[in-house]
Amino acid sequence: MLPSYRNSFLKKPKNIYFKEAIKNSIYSQQSSCTWLLLIMILLLQIYLCVNYFFIQNVSLSPQHFTTPNSPTHNVSHSHHNNNNNEICQSGKVYVYDLPPMFNKELLDNCSSLDPWSPRYCDAVLNRGFGRRATALADVVPKSLAPAWYWTDQFMLEAIFHNRVLKHPCRTLEPESATAFYIPFYAGLAVGRYLFSNYGSKERDRDCHMLLKWVQDQPYWKRSNGSDHFITLGRMVWDFRRWGENDWGSGFVYMEGMRNIKRLVIERSPWDPLDIGVPYPTGFHPRSDADVLEWQSYVSTHKRTSLFCFAGGTRGAFKNDFRGHLLSYCKNESDSCRVVDCSGTRCYNGASAILDTFLGSDFCLQPRGDTYTRRSVFDCMVAGSIPVFFWERTAYDQYEWFLPGEPESYSVFIDRNAVKNGSTSIRKVLEKYSREEVSKMRERVIDIIPKILYATPQEGLETIKDAFDVAMEGVLRRIKKQDRG
Repeated sequence: MLPSYRNSFLKKPKNIYFKEAIKNSIYSQQSSCTWLLLIMILLLQIYLCVNYFFIQNVSLSPQHFTTPNSPTHNVSHSHHNNNNNEICQSGKVYVYDLPPMFNKELLDNCSSLDPWSPRYCDAVLNRGFGRRATALADVVPKSLAPAWYWTDQFMLEAIFHNRVLKHPCRTLEPESATAFYIPFYAGLAVGRYLFSNYGSKERDRDCHMLLKWVQDQPYWKRSNGSDHFITLGRMVWDFRRWGENDWGSGFVYMEGMRNIKRLVIERSPWDPLDIGVPYPTGFHPRSDADVLEWQSYVSTHKRTSLFCFAGGTRGAFKNDFRGHLLSYCKNESDSCRVVDCSGTRCYNGASAILDTFLGSDFCLQPRGDTYTRRSVFDCMVAGSIPVFFWERTAYDQYEWFLPGEPESYSVFIDRNAVKNGSTSIRKVLEKYSREEVSKMRERVIDIIPKILYATPQEGLETIKDAFDVAMEGVLRRIKKQDRG
């Protein structure tokens, strides 16, 4: 049973003095001086009310992204708990104030991030959430429409940096820090050189300069970087180049990266320093109330299709499985809804995709260009049950965020059996009773807060989102390492 939200979190000021003044005026009929005093009190009450609500609205309004110089910004207190000692049991984090070429200037020069499209100049708006998704107004509840954005799947570094600056366990005194965060936007820096005729020198240049800067810092030397961590906003394979002429950057294999923990949207299952974190989706709640209302909405939303698939073919892949699923779903149109993204850019989602996920019990989730894909999280945010065909798409990727019992929230089907025709996706899914489907959906809906990135830099009031889970996990891991 999902909790309901009935009372606003905003508490209106009590007009105690005003009411008392009115009472006195009725019963005592005092002099004109008293009436003058009453008018002054009334004006003061109106001013206080207007000022109060103005402050509240400003504090909840998303701003364009800025990358402040870390030491000059105040560290705010979290709403999770007023006792920082209780919140920061795993220690505190120090945020390096990097030269702006490693983060802010990348955003300022957004047109250089993608040589074929200006999309990144939209992506960097609103602290990395992108433009507001006004086109979703007819798909989501009106009250929640302002919490939806066209968020680019590769903007995690900017989103995370903004949040860590306001984390209650952030310290401005490196001597007291358990962990050190390096706010280098490696995915944006390297991504500029992945799809053009650039060589390894260009793809590695920013990474080499960043590591040289960090290794010159005194607090690096106390642990050789083992208490440092970084966010990587692209799949880790984009940073694991083996040969000189192979794909990507060699960042992960550089000498200075040997001990640094990496929060990354797709991890290598064989590297313990990689920690998988959710892709950013388009929903960024402003409050606990937004989360609870959305959970209630997806729980009761009418679903008319058994399953769905949103994606495009990959012509470069031999025996492309996504193409197979597209054809299969079109042939099963009475049970499967399709959003064919072939020839279109479905980077940030679309109203048709969200509407399709909301209207389907299950969503098919093959691998993307790599093993993971953002669509997994778009699907689950909509309360649809994911169907996987590769275990590495989720099961060994996001251990801090997804349940340890995969069957409680998902279905796994052997892709080879699907391709050779010995297994029918439709028949597998039809075997689940309505009670079983409902139970699995409830589990998916329970997961939703942990795979979202909230709008407020200070976090939500009591609910922990993906950022909170990641920060707690990395601080706990580094503290445990230090004790060991």
